[in-house]
Amino acid sequence: MTHQELDDPHRLASAPVVVGVDNSEGSARAVHWAANYAAQRRRRLHIVHGLDLVAVSRGAGPYAVATPSLVEAVKAAGAAAIARARVAAGDYEPELTVSSAVSTDTPAQVLIDLSESAFAVVIGATGTAGTLSHLGSTLFSVTSHARGAVVVVRPDPDAANAVRGSGPVVVGVDGSRVSEAAIAAAFAEASAREVGLVAVHVFTDWDTGQFAGEVIPVATAELAAVEEAVLSERLAGWQEKYPDVEVTREVFASGPAGRLGELSKTAQLVVVGNRGRGGFMGMLLGSTTHSLVQHAHCPVMVVHADDEETKR
Repeated sequence: MTHQELDDPHRLASAPVVVGVDNSEGSARAVHWAANYAAQRRRRLHIVHGLDLVAVSRGAGPYAVATPSLVEAVKAAGAAAIARARVAAGDYEPELTVSSAVSTDTPAQVLIDLSESAFAVVIGATGTAGTLSHLGSTLFSVTSHARGAVVVVRPDPDAANAVRGSGPVVVGVDGSRVSEAAIAAAFAEASAREVGLVAVHVFTDWDTGQFAGEVIPVATAELAAVEEAVLSERLAGWQEKYPDVEVTREVFASGPAGRLGELSKTAQLVVVGNRGRGGFMGMLLGSTTHSLVQHAHCPVMVVHADDEETKR
């Protein structure tokens, strides 16, 4: 491990896999995935639940405050959600070290704060909309503002909402700084899972259907050859670091969300940066990533580059 890796709080031996829970089916699915993931990576699993007591007080009305009985009921529900998740995690991985906490803060803020020192943050999604009762806005807040890696556990709608555990790791590559962090994470994941890696590079922001029949202009066809060489160069160093990972390179002219979404139907994990090369600094979640966390057929890992540029 390099000196830079040792300084990375996400790679410390003490860095846990953090999973946010509520009472939903998607949350239960996330706990299962996170427990397996933590066990495979020999990490502690930390289960958290945000009570959002400020919202509870607002719900009591403009001229009232939350009564002690209401607050206690909310706390009891949170404690029950944590207890169920701990039991489930122990059933899935009996040797797993598990810790837990209930916070009065919002679910999003809890997960964002913990992401600073987590190996990865895991949240669940369900259905084609990709949102849960409390993880709707939470999902987008966390994937936008967290540090390190956030995994949105999406089931395959074509397979009875099961989470696929086979297939390659797929990574979206667009040449941005955040994309480099995604490449690093994708190689590490493919190596740990002992599967191949599919690196997808889409070099324009054209709409997928712009060219009838997918006919690419001559100039674009020539550009594709150049982009294939660029992609090979970007991956070369990582292939040297992970010689065990078999890499398939795919280069397309357009439609990154569609291409990655299609590959998610057979992949076990799709890895992307939290925003792409074309995003404004204020747009913390790129359109491609935004689409995938809502519609992918497998878990999506959203990687944030921990540097000053990406924190702005």
